[in-house]
Amino acid sequence: MSKKCYRFFGGLLSAQENWLNKMAAMGYRLIRTEKLLYEFQKCSPGEVEYRIDFIAEKSAEKAKEYHDLLEELGYRVFFKNINLNYSVGKVHWRPWAEKGGRIASNATTFNRELLIVEKSRDGKPFELHTTYEDKAGYCANLRDPWFMLFVLFGVLGLVQRSALLLTLGAIALIPVFLYQIQILKFKQDAKTKEW
Repeated sequence: MSKKCYRFFGGLLSAQENWLNKMAAMGYRLIRTEKLLYEFQKCSPGEVEYRIDFIAEKSAEKAKEYHDLLEELGYRVFFKNINLNYSVGKVHWRPWAEKGGRIASNATTFNRELLIVEKSRDGKPFELHTTYEDKAGYCANLRDPWFMLFVLFGVLGLVQRSALLLTLGAIALIPVFLYQIQILKFKQDAKTKEW
């Protein structure tokens, strides 16, 4: 018998990853995802562990290639949405994405912005981004959408002279700074720790 849970984490990737790992520690393994749904089946407590990967900047082809590569390496992989949107035919422009991923629709990576990656717990480290350069690049992918929100709210706030929009722009700067600090740390570590 399966256990169904309805949750929405939005852009809180760490919270989603922590929750999935707590479910795994209680003996539940993910078998299916939908917009709000996470469906689990019983397993041995701590049998599996999870990582979340943000892939919204990738084109549909590169996202599928990455998904397939992870499965070839022995992981179970699920696509997951980062937003709640129930419309059909929606198209999004992502100026921060790579060339093939700037236009997102239901046929590409729209509502498939995340990968949930499951690995059997074997005592070995489980990281999807292993080098400092990879980690810096991944943080840049997480930073760029927030920076675009800052620009959008800032411009609209100035044009419309809206304190609310300017405040929203300032709030969007918080994750930009946090990710930028991580990027600088990873770049420094790449210079000093990797050979």
